[in-house]
Amino acid sequence: MTRSPKWIWILAVVAAAVGGYYTWKIYAGSGLPAGIVEGNGRLEAVEIDISTKTAGRIKEILVDEGEFVAAGQVLARMDTKQSEAQLRQAQASLRRAIVAVDTAKTLILQRAAEREAAAAVVAQREAELDGAEKKSARSEQLIKSKAGSQQSLDDDKAAAQGAKAAVGAAKASLAASDAAINAAKAQVIDAEAAVDAAKAVIESVTAEIDDSTLTSPRDGRVQYRVAQPGEVLSAGGRVLSLVDLSDVHMVFFLPTAYAGRVAIGADVRLVLDAAPQYVIPATASFVADVAQFTPKTVETKEERLKLMFRVKAKIRPDLLREHIRQVKTGVPGMAYVQLDPAVEWPAKLFEKVTP
Repeated sequence: MTRSPKWIWILAVVAAAVGGYYTWKIYAGSGLPAGIVEGNGRLEAVEIDISTKTAGRIKEILVDEGEFVAAGQVLARMDTKQSEAQLRQAQASLRRAIVAVDTAKTLILQRAAEREAAAAVVAQREAELDGAEKKSARSEQLIKSKAGSQQSLDDDKAAAQGAKAAVGAAKASLAASDAAINAAKAQVIDAEAAVDAAKAVIESVTAEIDDSTLTSPRDGRVQYRVAQPGEVLSAGGRVLSLVDLSDVHMVFFLPTAYAGRVAIGADVRLVLDAAPQYVIPATASFVADVAQFTPKTVETKEERLKLMFRVKAKIRPDLLREHIRQVKTGVPGMAYVQLDPAVEWPAKLFEKVTP
């Protein structure tokens, strides 16, 4: 069976009427003046994960879900027995290294004294060599004048050779003393490096112990307790989830024709489903540069107008602090955006916040 052209024409008219009514309901049936548009959304806030820096067991959690916390407040503590043992070991290594530095410095003084003694022996042996050489020379002169004996000359020459050997031995001892001093200085450097290494370990372990006390980075409210005391978590394991109630905004969506006209900083009015009698002032802080809802194909102007862009309206921090006990995320509502600053807000959207 085939439909007659008349029926096709009737169906087209009905579809156009329905589409027109739908469009009118969305864009013209809101009762808003031109220059102000609306969108559905819900309140959101910045979420903060309180996590462990290193692996370990949770010792205690000091807050419950829904509790308000202040910046710097202790939220949970991890077990630090192993870290404390490592700290004691590092402190012992530091004490041992400090003693080694003192010992090495004392050894330098000892080696310096030994060098002075060796230098004195060298001077003594050189003096003895000089005397022996002079005596040997006199014996040679006596032999030439037939006033001395060959035995005396031989004895004097042997004594001079012995004195020369003694000088060599004394100089070798002096060189050994210099080497011993250098070795002692190297021991000081090594011991001082051990001190620095022990201090670095202490700083690292101390920082690890400090990080085992989990504190709140800012004011907020505990959203979830992800873990419980006694659980063992890996590095980066989540313990708590907070929401920063000083950074609350509503996310909503606007079509292309309106999203492109939203100025950053434009006035916005929020009306929550849970409290429709109150109007909350906000400002547009973000407009997405990519559409969130896109048809399969975008080839015509009409289809481009169907694209929906995410917009974020931020509530003033001072207003949030004033009503922090009433602030809750996830609450749905309506956002009204002032596209044209010259257009006045209708009476129903005048600012009216809870006392």
